[in-house]
Amino acid sequence: MTYLLLNTVFLLLAAAVFLAAARRGRLSRHRIRAAGIAVAAVLVLTAVFDSIMIGVGLVDYDPSRIFGVRIGLAPIEDFAYPVAAALLLPALWALLERKPNG
Repeated sequence: MTYLLLNTVFLLLAAAVFLAAARRGRLSRHRIRAAGIAVAAVLVLTAVFDSIMIGVGLVDYDPSRIFGVRIGLAPIEDFAYPVAAALLLPALWALLERKPNG
């Protein structure tokens, strides 16, 4: 199994939960905008810090298991988990949040 295939499962799950929260009206424009900013931030941070870790030899990837596209030194697959977290966590927060009484 490739990293890209494994990541697709996590991204689809995160996107489905995010869309469910949005469809139920639990995500305000403010929360959606905040999630977008969070995604942008984690993409930049992932590119920088994963490139550093790969550059100093802390981690490496089997070339036969990655797609081959890189941002800096980081394979594109490295970006799936931060993006999934940036979508999934606000959506879960909104879905599990208690509505005020009254």
